[in-house]
Amino acid sequence: MAATAQAVGPHGPGFGKLPVVVKMQSSRRDLIQALAVGPALIASRRFLLASPKAVVGETRVVSKRANFYHGWPTLARRSNGELLLVCSGGREAHVCPFGWVELMRSSDEGRSWSWPQVLMDSAIDDRDAGVCETAQGSLLVTTFTSLAYAEYLSAAEPGKSGRFFDWSEERISAWRSAHERRPAADREAMLGTWMLRSTDGGATWSAPYRVPLNSPHGPVALSDGRIVYAGKRLWHEKRRIGVAESHDDGRTWRWLAEIPTRPGDDFTEYHELHMVEAASGRLVVQIRNHNQVNGRETLQSESEDGGRTWSTPRSIGVWGLPSHLLRLRHGRLLMTYGYRREPFGNQARISEDHGDTWSEPMVLSADGAGGDLGYPSTVELDDGSLVTVWYERLAKSPHAVLRQATWRIADS
Repeated sequence: MAATAQAVGPHGPGFGKLPVVVKMQSSRRDLIQALAVGPALIASRRFLLASPKAVVGETRVVSKRANFYHGWPTLARRSNGELLLVCSGGREAHVCPFGWVELMRSSDEGRSWSWPQVLMDSAIDDRDAGVCETAQGSLLVTTFTSLAYAEYLSAAEPGKSGRFFDWSEERISAWRSAHERRPAADREAMLGTWMLRSTDGGATWSAPYRVPLNSPHGPVALSDGRIVYAGKRLWHEKRRIGVAESHDDGRTWRWLAEIPTRPGDDFTEYHELHMVEAASGRLVVQIRNHNQVNGRETLQSESEDGGRTWSTPRSIGVWGLPSHLLRLRHGRLLMTYGYRREPFGNQARISEDHGDTWSEPMVLSADGAGGDLGYPSTVELDDGSLVTVWYERLAKSPHAVLRQATWRIADS
């Protein structure tokens, strides 16, 4: 499923802050001259950087089990250059009792991928998978478990059309058998937000252990050695939106801070956070928002003190969700996110000013059959090119695949 290389993406502002030219002047005359030419220089700089475009090369399917539905992937690049790709696989549909967490590897920058390795397969639904490498080289994989499928099972009748497919006696029997393989009390006890850890490059993994929250793409390693996880507390405990931190390479976690709720919002309608550390040291978190104001848009909160306090979430004018954040090698921030209305696909934006402002969208894909797609995750390669992976249910298929695009940012 290769695509011809093309440049796509609308024009618009969003280059961020400019160098303060006057600080480089050494005389009053130079200062006056700088002030005189400053507007023209700024206008020129804005023109040059106002229109980032995604030059998309190859787009192809990289998942290998065509008879399964794949969802909510995360891509990470290790310090040795290896790419890791995790997702919820083994599925029958967007919601079902069969999901597991699986991992694929690439040693050639995404040109080929290993056969998927199942890391976790509980007796209920194992969903969104995140992955990161710590400063010590450990690998952390995250997921959460869910019983949401039980609602669909309880309403299932042979011959009846459901949200995901038509029900048959065979399908109902399979779902019920999977659901009832453990007693109800065990299923309830399995609900949680989980992490797995490997200290040998993924050759072996710990048993899943509980962490205080969850978000689809998992935690990030900071320059000060901490690992910080922005997300949402689920299930049995009091609901919270905020961040947790680990000082021991992901072994243990403690709650660090809550993210404030915007006036008029219900914080339980904040979902699927992700965080990045900007070159300035600022921490930037983006939030999937389902409140009425700015509904289905991405909100953003920042911390200037290492995550101890956070700004009130604000709109950044981006319709689409949820986002994945990445700091590029030259300090720019990149956000990639699903676009679940026509033209269905995935988009990206860049920030030149540590998240203060964001560019107009760059289109990574716009050929989706519908809204069952997204959760793009991106890594940067040594040559500055980018690899993005997302999930997508293709036309005339009951199963979602993992699609990958290789692309570059062109400033025009």
